Formats: sequence, C-alpha cells, structure tokens
Amino acid sequence: MYCCEEHIELAIDMYVDEKETAPEIEKIDGDGKLSTRCQICERPAIYVVGE
Repeated sequence: MYCCEEHIELAIDMYVDEKETAPEIEKIDGDGKLSTRCQICERPAIYVVGE
C-alpha cells in the first residue's frame, strides 16, 4: 500500500489487521515528484507499506 506521511500509521494498522504480521516499510525516493499517490487520500505517496 502506498501512503503519505499523514496516513502511515493507518496503513500499518490496516496491514496488520489483514495479514496479522508486521509490514515492511520502505520510503520512496523521488522528492515528491512521483505520480504515485496515497491510497487513502490521493496526496503524493512517501512510503510503501507491505510486501
């Protein structure tokens, strides 16, 4: 799941609820210039939560 800074905790909670295990969290490099959006609010994504 891609997410912004504001929704990182919600994304982690959603992952743990679904998979019952801790997710891998990776910061996206790109200085906000990527077209990838937060799957919760559509702002530019900063993190990938999950596999």
